Amino acid sequence: MALVAGGIARAAGADGPADLFWAIGTLVAVVPAVGWVLSALRRGHAGVDVIAVLALGGTLAVHEYLAGALIALMLATGRTLEAAAQRRASHDLRALLEHAPRTARRRTGSTISTVPLAEVGVGDLLVVGPGEVVPVDGLVESAAAVLDESVLTGESVQVERARGEPVRSGVVDAGGAFELRATATEQNSTYAGIVRLARQAGAESAPVVRLADRYAAWFLPLSLAVAGLAWLVGGSAVRAVAVLVVATPCPLLLAAPVAIVSGLSRASRLGVVIRDGGALENLGRARTLLLDKTGTLTRGRPRVLDVIAAPESRAAEVLRLAASLDQFSPHVLARAIVDTARERGLALSVPTDVTEEPGRGATGDVDGHRVSVGRTEAEAARPGWAKAADNRALLDGAAVAWLTVDGRLTGAVLLRDPLRQDAPRTLRQLRTAGVDRLLMLTGDRAGPAHEVAAVLGLDGVRAELSPADKVAAVREERERAVTVMVGDGVNDAPALAAADIGVAMGARGSTASSEAADVVLTTDRVERLADAVTLARRARRIAVQSALGGMLMSLAAMAVAAAGLLPPAVGALLQEGIDVAVILNALRALRIDRAARPALTPAAEALIHRFAAEHDDLQDVLEAVRVAADRLSGSSGPAALAAVEETHRLLTERLLPHEYAEEQQLYPALAPALGGPEATATMSRAHTEIGRLSRRIATHLQLARADGGLAPEQLDDLRSCLYGLNTVLRLHFTQEEENYFSLAP
Repeated sequence: MALVAGGIARAAGADGPADLFWAIGTLVAVVPAVGWVLSALRRGHAGVDVIAVLALGGTLAVHEYLAGALIALMLATGRTLEAAAQRRASHDLRALLEHAPRTARRRTGSTISTVPLAEVGVGDLLVVGPGEVVPVDGLVESAAAVLDESVLTGESVQVERARGEPVRSGVVDAGGAFELRATATEQNSTYAGIVRLARQAGAESAPVVRLADRYAAWFLPLSLAVAGLAWLVGGSAVRAVAVLVVATPCPLLLAAPVAIVSGLSRASRLGVVIRDGGALENLGRARTLLLDKTGTLTRGRPRVLDVIAAPESRAAEVLRLAASLDQFSPHVLARAIVDTARERGLALSVPTDVTEEPGRGATGDVDGHRVSVGRTEAEAARPGWAKAADNRALLDGAAVAWLTVDGRLTGAVLLRDPLRQDAPRTLRQLRTAGVDRLLMLTGDRAGPAHEVAAVLGLDGVRAELSPADKVAAVREERERAVTVMVGDGVNDAPALAAADIGVAMGARGSTASSEAADVVLTTDRVERLADAVTLARRARRIAVQSALGGMLMSLAAMAVAAAGLLPPAVGALLQEGIDVAVILNALRALRIDRAARPALTPAAEALIHRFAAEHDDLQDVLEAVRVAADRLSGSSGPAALAAVEETHRLLTERLLPHEYAEEQQLYPALAPALGGPEATATMSRAHTEIGRLSRRIATHLQLARADGGLAPEQLDDLRSCLYGLNTVLRLHFTQEEENYFSLAP
């Protein structure tokens, strides 16, 4: 306003009022600028604002009021942009505190009373009801307790604790009510320790030194030296002021914040909320990435891995019966079984007389049969197929839901938390972006953790970690390089706060992890993490380019001003031109980096969704191929031949048309975005191999029909074809899902 008012007065020929308006504008800027400088000096460093204060004071001293008003405008604009870019959100722990219980139900004899948690002592007998949070650490006093420990471990699978086993505070009772013998007070319990860890870690996070101040470390003394030299050599204070005017670090005050604000804006459109400019700058410098497993690299909820049927049963019927009964169960594994059955188009029956025992499973009547789904007692006399299912679950790190029909073991459903489809692509993009160390930190068991790490090619894995262990690991990595921690659970909140940059999977993760994070992914796609890192590096690179380019132009102008060829007012106008140039360059951070991800047409996205749905529908075909191969291992009789014939029918009627349609429709649609037909050549070769093995199976069936059954000399090759086809199909499906299907939102 002062600049405009002075301009109007000067145009009207009133030079005195014009100078007065501009002087007022300069004075208005001097007061806060001096405060910023003093604040920086108290922190032990002289920031970029020192030059601005000297320039403002110099213009007033030599009566170059227009130059002062122009500098004031740029200073105010830069500070406003910087405040928008680097407003640091506090790492508050509201969600952690809201989750923590305030009271406990204490049992004394036959009386149960509610008491403040602070009054609970070691040895007290407490009652924990369904859905309640365990208030303090203790031992199970009743027969058993079924618990959801995801708050502490991140694992979504519920666990059973037998009588006498320890239970930690913060976990949730997922079964019936149970009694707990307290072994710790509120302050000494696990959950209180997590809250303290998050507070301490947040307090340790050092404030980010803004980009402008880092460059000011050498630009400030250089500017002062040139201004002093101009005064000494030229004998004129005006020359010194002119040098300070063109040295006013508006490229630093404006260019860096504009680039950072542009980067924040661009990130938000991608579903990445970055709390402040300091977080964006640090993310752009990250070299080490630490990832939680459950909910970050995996989907965070179990999915059906396989369905195994007894020899006289069919896998589809096993899944249908299990899902029919589990429709009424709230258990996380039950929901996964029901969802899979519905995805495969199975017609579910309505169960009756359903009962459920926490930790054991459900029982009810389905289609006139007494059906049970859940755990069974371990028996030495289990049939061979059931022992094979147990071994498979052990090798794959899967949970098993057994199906019994009328008291007879009929099948098993294997469930596991699968990898996110976009996880492999994301990690490749992160390495391309410059992250050279990728580690997994998880509370899960070592076996499943190492398997996931091997599939993804991680540089290391640390399993069975408590929240305190994760914080220690983060601190250890921070000593080596700028470190990013990614997680989604309450148990990850302290580690997120301890890292240089905490990234929370906010779409399905806990509020606590989001509150403790610097970056929140609002969509349930981990690939947005790679987008965020790539975007942060680009925004930081543009900010550095703009700042350095502006300073080089300012240095050239300083040389001219020192020679007495550039008056302060003209120098201020020239500085404005430099500012415009660097701001326009900084605004490039708003543009989309097309190289970051292939651009798909709407038609290609629609095809991806169609074929992804078909993959879900074809899972029973893959199971049929493996079951037919298994049948050949035990017999070559009519039942085995019928299984192979049924598999061939499924291949001919459902699988091969799907593969042909992919070859003719999906791959040509994806080729332009992936760089040409050569990008899909490997997948096309897999289609050829699938077709070859299917034809080989068909030839075996023709020979069997001609000979009245399978000949002994056919068995080895036919079994090899079926197992080979099963392996090729599963690998091919996984590759398509990771490389192609993950491209579409």
